[in-house]
Amino acid sequence: MARFRRKSCVALLALLLLVLIVTVALKSLAPEDTAFTDGKEPSPDRKDDAKGTDVRAGRSEAARPEADEKLAAALSKFPPPNYYLHAFYYIWYGNPSFDSKYIHWDHPQMPHWDPKVAQRYPQGRHSPPDDIGANFYPALGAYSSRDPAVMEAHMQQLRTAAIGVIAVSWYPPHTKDDNGEPVDDIVPLLLDVAQRYDIKVAFHIEPYKGRDEVNMYANVKYIIDKYGQHPAFFRHRTDTGKLLPLFYVYDSYLLNTDQWARLLRRTESGGIRDTPHDAIFLALLVEEKQQREALLAGFDGLYTYFATNGFTYGSTQRNWDAVRAFCRDNGLLFVPSVGPGYVDTGVRPWNFQNTRNRINGKYYESSLSAALEAKPDLLSVTSFNEWHEGTQIEMAVPKSGPALYLDYLPNKPAIYLEITRKWAAIFGGERRRRRE
Repeated sequence: MARFRRKSCVALLALLLLVLIVTVALKSLAPEDTAFTDGKEPSPDRKDDAKGTDVRAGRSEAARPEADEKLAAALSKFPPPNYYLHAFYYIWYGNPSFDSKYIHWDHPQMPHWDPKVAQRYPQGRHSPPDDIGANFYPALGAYSSRDPAVMEAHMQQLRTAAIGVIAVSWYPPHTKDDNGEPVDDIVPLLLDVAQRYDIKVAFHIEPYKGRDEVNMYANVKYIIDKYGQHPAFFRHRTDTGKLLPLFYVYDSYLLNTDQWARLLRRTESGGIRDTPHDAIFLALLVEEKQQREALLAGFDGLYTYFATNGFTYGSTQRNWDAVRAFCRDNGLLFVPSVGPGYVDTGVRPWNFQNTRNRINGKYYESSLSAALEAKPDLLSVTSFNEWHEGTQIEMAVPKSGPALYLDYLPNKPAIYLEITRKWAAIFGGERRRRRE
């Protein structure tokens, strides 16, 4: 990237030192021998033939130069990625070094960016978050999602956790969320870095302004045409043997059933089905009635997203057996979402009732156990790095200051990566037994 090439030698050395520190921390872990009981869980884009023929496009020597031999040796010490285990991943963060300002770390509703508080700092709203801190804070600091070194560090952490797919929060080109900047231009580099670590990238389509069935078709076409041939682009093999892209659609209920049906039902002329841009579409399940609505609309499955048990019908764990039964009876995928805890009072001060304490990892393990009991088709983690809602599992370190994020203490910075890795192995074993 041109912006990266313009960085000074000092900044580059600092980034390299940062990656070295994270790498050493990750290598200090003692990963399982394998993420699966038989060590042979295939990628969803690998044909299940006797020879295990690799059908991933474009895996050439250019993509795997000899310079990566050291990386391959390092990755061999980690468990293989579980491509049925997904994590929601956010690329909306920025800092002055890469973006000329802080992005999302200075969310306008965060208490420490209140003008009455910020005026105490010389740089006002853009004073470094380090100055005010939090109970727990990213081990990488207030990073930029555009920083290649940060991407590398994140991929190492994801491999430590045996996560095989990241569902990247996505807005169409030139559009953005209310507090951020456009992110589509980050995707090409993200795919390249993910490929080096054998991690796949799916897309979590956000409710961008003006979203409807017409521009959804155009945007899905854009994603598949632009990124679909990249080796890191995620495709899921259906029960019928088709290999299709998979899209999570956040707040899918904002469009009515008829609108979605015009896009997703095979009976509708001009729809996306049986075209080169056909895909697997997962609807967000909030209310119970949305199960039937998603079915009628032509969705292929349901996911629950929220990390707060009891917040919605979909995120209430005692309902997962019933949701799974509905999906099974109607040929839909069931993808429950689990998280390590939840606290969003930094951006939604009124929402304290939905806070869920991490309980030293017990909340996360309990949620993972409940999800596996429901025999999901895929399992999603909310989230790898959604810091505003306190659902992150990425490595974090203590910081002094306001209690913005639930802390990891008394555990170490990588505790939630370790927990995820353990349950990836359990999930892999369960899937293997179900196939037998």
